[in-house]
Amino acid sequence: MRIFLARLFVIVSMLLASAPAFAWQEQPAAELQEAEADTDLSTSDQTVGVEDQVDDDRIAERLREVLEATERFSTVDVEVREGVAFLSGTTKREESRTLAGDIARRTQGVVAIVNNITIEQGPIWTLEPAKRELLVLWREGIATAPLVGVGLVVLVLAFLVASLAQRVVSPILGRSTDSELLRGVLRKVVYILVLLLGVYIALRISGLTRVALTVVSGTGIIGLVLGFAFRDIAENFLASLLLSVQRPFRLGDVVEVDGNTGVVRKVTNRGTLLIDFDGNHIQISNATVYKSTIRNFTANPKRRLTFTVGIGYDDDVAHAQQVLHDMLEGHPAVLGDPEPLVLVEQLGASTVNLRAYYWIDGTRHSMLKVGSSAMRLAKVVLTREGISMPDESREVIFPQGVPVRMLEGEATAKTPTPAAVGQPQAQPVRKEAVQTVTEAEGDFESETADLQKQAEESRDPEEGANVLEEKNSA
Repeated sequence: MRIFLARLFVIVSMLLASAPAFAWQEQPAAELQEAEADTDLSTSDQTVGVEDQVDDDRIAERLREVLEATERFSTVDVEVREGVAFLSGTTKREESRTLAGDIARRTQGVVAIVNNITIEQGPIWTLEPAKRELLVLWREGIATAPLVGVGLVVLVLAFLVASLAQRVVSPILGRSTDSELLRGVLRKVVYILVLLLGVYIALRISGLTRVALTVVSGTGIIGLVLGFAFRDIAENFLASLLLSVQRPFRLGDVVEVDGNTGVVRKVTNRGTLLIDFDGNHIQISNATVYKSTIRNFTANPKRRLTFTVGIGYDDDVAHAQQVLHDMLEGHPAVLGDPEPLVLVEQLGASTVNLRAYYWIDGTRHSMLKVGSSAMRLAKVVLTREGISMPDESREVIFPQGVPVRMLEGEATAKTPTPAAVGQPQAQPVRKEAVQTVTEAEGDFESETADLQKQAEESRDPEEGANVLEEKNSA
């Protein structure tokens, strides 16, 4: 009875099917092998025929043949009882197990399926995945070899074009600025930009689009990271560029920066080197130099010096001013334009203080030497004219008085006469020779040349290139 019902079910199914009953037999095994290579496994909607006479043995034999033909199973066994297919065996992939169930479900005469196929558990340590990946990489490498070759050619051309662009812009930059440091930086910027463009095109041609985008975006990110990491170094370098372009001072100028006064010896990419008037080397970072107040004592060659002298209240102030003015006008190191001035500065406790103002050429003459000579000559001419230069008066008070004891027999001999009391002894006036410069003062020449000579003979503490050298030589 059961066999009769099963055969009746098969006949109805064959009448309702629109496709031929033996379509599965017409599908060659080669197509099943091609399906194995695809990741998306699927089965045909066609039924599998087992001839007109359907029985369990024929169904089992046909299913076993089909499953073995797929070559996806290590071992496979099929048993059919009353139209129920029992599948057993082992396979390496879950997709193969599902495929076996789909094939059995579409086989003629199968009314139910019991899929007992198990998945083989491979070894824990295996090199098969690595081998497969290496094989994939090898195939991709062979496929992209021509594109990589074209990309290398483009990269070589990019190097050549970048070098050519650097040479082309060099004379243009030379006409735009006289800073060698700025010209070098701009040449490098042009070179790097052209080279990066060539690398980007070469990567795109080679099929490495993602790598190309990473290069473009990574360049900006790396620049940002380096900017934060080397902020002080970048700040000094930018300050060097600005100093080389703006040039607030030249080599050999006497400047005061951040409380340090000296002669400019060198300006490098890192800092500015000064030599003070004691012969010491002072290194100041360019960022500090650029942000600080710079006093340039050499930019204007004319420099004003002053000194103060006090005369007595009984002396003729106008006459003393004229004497000092004439002395300054006759001094060989004092400039006539602007002319010297002698002004009353203060009425002191015991003196009338006069301040003299005069100008010298700072590039030729030394401030220290000329100042020494002017004050020495002021003392000489005032003494010669009989103008006193008293010391400040001091008042001493004795609250308890001063005890005085007279000795008998010596009072008459040692008691001074009233006429002699309060009258100072006349001192002979020693006349000094009027010498504009003495042997101790040397000459009036500036010490800048001496400092430069000492700097050339000493060890240079800063080995960097001088960014102001081009301007100085010009």
